[in-house]
Amino acid sequence: MPPTTLIAPSAHPADALSDRTRPQISLISTMYRSRPFLEEFLASCLEALRQIPIEDFEIVLVNDGSPDDSLEYVLGRRQDIPRLVIVDLSRNFGHHHALHAGLQHSRGDLVFLIDCDLEVSPMTLPAFYQKQQESGCDLVFGYQESRKGGWFEKISGGLFWKGFNLLSETKIPESIVTERIMTRRFVDALLQMGDRNLFLGGMMSWTGFAQVGLVVEKKQRSGESTYTLVKRIELMLNAVSSFSSQPLVWLFNVGAAITATSVAYVLYLVARKLLWGDTLLGFTSVMALVAISLGILTTAIGIVGIYLGKVFNQVQNRPTYVVKDIYR
Repeated sequence: MPPTTLIAPSAHPADALSDRTRPQISLISTMYRSRPFLEEFLASCLEALRQIPIEDFEIVLVNDGSPDDSLEYVLGRRQDIPRLVIVDLSRNFGHHHALHAGLQHSRGDLVFLIDCDLEVSPMTLPAFYQKQQESGCDLVFGYQESRKGGWFEKISGGLFWKGFNLLSETKIPESIVTERIMTRRFVDALLQMGDRNLFLGGMMSWTGFAQVGLVVEKKQRSGESTYTLVKRIELMLNAVSSFSSQPLVWLFNVGAAITATSVAYVLYLVARKLLWGDTLLGFTSVMALVAISLGILTTAIGIVGIYLGKVFNQVQNRPTYVVKDIYR
């Protein structure tokens, strides 16, 4: 079957489906340098689906510009997994954008997000499904009781969530993972947000509805992670600037405090000169204040620039991803 090229990637394919034609569940994952994991991942997905009372399903894999042969492999697997849906993006757009593409092209009454790197096994699906059915919640999210990895990964991960919750009005449970199961109405509400600067964890918390957590075990990834330190820092900046203006408020408060201190110190120097005739009194302190003020001013311009960049991206109204082909 030849691929169907999507002319309007932002359209939601599930909108045209009746309840009878919807799959009961959609499993969504993204692919980027994922070839070593795909065989075991797909086998585990099929086994997990056999353990829940669902017959009609789809597995949606989004190729996020993967440079290896992940796409060729999953295209070949469509012969023995006919319910495999492949969304091929025109280039690498990033993990959150690829997940967003999967959400927009999923059709299931329930939607299960999972990374294919096997850090969290697809065999957790039955537990997520049972939790959702018992609680009736619209979102069941996975989280770690204790973070995996070495000391740097644990400390940096903990600081990320604590820093985000400190700076943002939208609070997110700490140590959440990608894996979560959602109802169709939750997914539809999420897709209505129209954000161009995507941070799905914050968007899902902001959306509301009844949400409950489920403890999952996350194993160490085999091979090098594609989430480098630089990418983690970029994610932190994007997350905070997308969901909070608090840094701007803090920046104003710090600037006001420094201004008041500087004015007071200048008055002190003028008084000393008039009373005692000192000319170079406090020269070192003045230079220190100048240096501090310059550093804060530079940081302030940078923070304002980040927010202006967010506004620029939103006003441009470009799609968050571009679909090259879809195989359904």
